[in-house]
Amino acid sequence: MPEPLTEYADFLTKTPAHWPKKKMRDVGTVVSGGTPSRDAPSLWNGGIPWVTPGELTSLTTKEISETNETISRAGLSGSGANLLPPNSLLITSRATLGARAVNTVPMATNQGFKSVVPFNPRNTDFLYHLVEKLKPELIRRASGTTFLEISGSEFGDIDLPLPDVDEATKIAEVLDTLDTAIRGTEAVVAKLKAMKQGLLHDLLTRGIDANGDLRPPHTEAPHLYKETPLGWLPKEWEVQQLGVAAESIIDGPFGSNLKTEHYVENPGVRVVRLQNIQAGYFDDTERAFVTDRHAAKLARNEVASWDVLIASLGDDGHPVGRACRYPESLPNAINKADCFRFRGRSICRNAYAMLFLNGDSARHQARGFEQGVTMKRINLGNLRRMLISLPKPNEQEEIEKRAAAIDATHEASLAELDKLRFQKSGLMDDLLTGRVSVAPLLEEGAAHGG
Repeated sequence: MPEPLTEYADFLTKTPAHWPKKKMRDVGTVVSGGTPSRDAPSLWNGGIPWVTPGELTSLTTKEISETNETISRAGLSGSGANLLPPNSLLITSRATLGARAVNTVPMATNQGFKSVVPFNPRNTDFLYHLVEKLKPELIRRASGTTFLEISGSEFGDIDLPLPDVDEATKIAEVLDTLDTAIRGTEAVVAKLKAMKQGLLHDLLTRGIDANGDLRPPHTEAPHLYKETPLGWLPKEWEVQQLGVAAESIIDGPFGSNLKTEHYVENPGVRVVRLQNIQAGYFDDTERAFVTDRHAAKLARNEVASWDVLIASLGDDGHPVGRACRYPESLPNAINKADCFRFRGRSICRNAYAMLFLNGDSARHQARGFEQGVTMKRINLGNLRRMLISLPKPNEQEEIEKRAAAIDATHEASLAELDKLRFQKSGLMDDLLTGRVSVAPLLEEGAAHGG
């Protein structure tokens, strides 16, 4: 019985028969890199751009023109580094395999690369996109114990489907256009995220005045503010402990009252767990349930629509005290240990409490109460002692509306980004296997003299 095809070999079988298969070494010169001695200052800072794999893994563009370090002519000749002409394809070949970029200026690399100088420069852009499909093959051919690395001979032996240069160029143009749209949307998403954080800080420290505008900052209108334990806040606002602002704050059941073995596969009553609580939203990816009968024993821990859920545990990526509201679309649940449930009194709207708990002031206070080394924790007593700024409820509602508006814009941009990425993934597979032909585009270009 024949062995099943590897992922990359299977990809090759799907490419058109009229696309010749060529070895990497037959498409371009494979060039390795090197690192000059750090003990010889004369080998460094000589103006020749010298790139490392880390710079490619964090690169947000297709092209690279500047590097963190440069080497001298002596550094180039005294190491394994080689000067790559512009329009070469730089590909990482150790640890992280398959990160790539096209250089716009002459450039050298360290030894973590197998770069390609195409014999036909017009193929560079097509090869850039094809490398995305090569990653499983690079990993399969790599070896090493500390980290994976692919040798020059193995790299040069990889088979590539290479269409006619005009067809390859058009495929690359289509994918480049999508990449440009994706990068533009990524920039919008990043800008909106920064605006969202800035607006939330302003809303939680300046609020909305009677005219529906952000109050001017304290530096411009000090008469509108008073000094509080949370800093300068509008004179009309109060500062209270979170426990005072709450109708109730409860932790989940402890010990034997709710354990993993109580979970059931068939949906009964939902259990809210730590991984569901993200900063500002409920992550519904991972679900757990208990029987109706078991949930009835834990009625005190019921979670209803729009209750605020607060995480008592956290790490660097998931801060202690992050909060979200339980979605209206889900049936009532119970909260597990390490998940606090908050319900505000008339002086503190739930949505406002969630915004405050995800803001800078609450983050700073939570860090002061944190305990633990690997996993940080805040206990219920300390959570209740945290201070919260409290505008009048009608102003809290206006603050919520402003935050929701920029949230909606941010979410729409994220949805557009996901759509573009999905579109590119499908189109890339179609174009690089020839399942969708660019012949009509070539004919259209020829008809217009392009």
